[in-house]
Amino acid sequence: MSEEATTFSLMQDRLIDEASGSGGGWKDFVAGSLAGAAQVAVGHPLDTIKVRMQIEGANVFKGPMDCLMKTVRNEGFLGLYKGMASPLVGIAAVNSLLFWTYSYAKTIQTGSPAITPSLEQITIAGACAGAVNSILASPVELLKVRLQVQYTAAVDGAATFRGPVPLARHLVQQFGARGIMWGFWATVAREIPANAAFYTGFEFAKRRFANSLADGDVNKLGVVPLMLSGSVGGVSYWTASYPLDVIKSRVQNSATPPRGIGYIAVAARDIFAEQGLKGFFRGYSTSVIRTIPAAAVTFATYELSMRALGGST
Repeated sequence: MSEEATTFSLMQDRLIDEASGSGGGWKDFVAGSLAGAAQVAVGHPLDTIKVRMQIEGANVFKGPMDCLMKTVRNEGFLGLYKGMASPLVGIAAVNSLLFWTYSYAKTIQTGSPAITPSLEQITIAGACAGAVNSILASPVELLKVRLQVQYTAAVDGAATFRGPVPLARHLVQQFGARGIMWGFWATVAREIPANAAFYTGFEFAKRRFANSLADGDVNKLGVVPLMLSGSVGGVSYWTASYPLDVIKSRVQNSATPPRGIGYIAVAARDIFAEQGLKGFFRGYSTSVIRTIPAAAVTFATYELSMRALGGST
């Protein structure tokens, strides 16, 4: 059978699985949406600190606690939730696409949702999911980042926006369509290794926990091992991609949208010139602290939602 025929056959099988309810399909979208909402609710305050640490120099914030105290003192506790509307609305679409693509990429490699993929196949599926997910993640991240750093804009007297819709309208009016896809290639560069590590870390930990069960069935794991596995996935995500995330944040908060793809190297050079290697890890500790509960909730919500819907994980 030719490669094209094999691919078509696998796609056909996938559609049949989805229609019969044994595969992911719409269940991935529903479970991914719920997981994304849980992630934002738990992790956004620390994400705000992380982004501000990445973009502002050491002369603005001495460290995560200084950033936290200044934010709460000057903007109130709700200042930690700036930019939350963008990921809260967009995360449903982003996580749905992410988990669906991941599920589909696994099935393409194994031939059936019923076959357990190897960790190598998990890594490839995660990388594919990250690449596709960038299409939606890039504008959502752009709006989130630019809203989160309005602390500096308010101090400098620059324009500020009350939410993602006015900001998105402003960016399109100023720069056209590329204004809303600002930093797309930087997002792609981060999402591929990040999600490859994200899913691999989660699956590795989940299978380790399942080894303690009599039948080794990962679908029988309880909430605690699922959350611990999610935390491993989250730490893996940031460890694999953090310097790229710093570059992405800097690019998306620049004065004008960059062109081409070479701007990633330019941004990296600028960060190194200003702060040295440590500039690529500003806010890393905050990200790790944040991701432990956020990723735990994300994966546990997804897995339990899929079980409730009768889908395969």
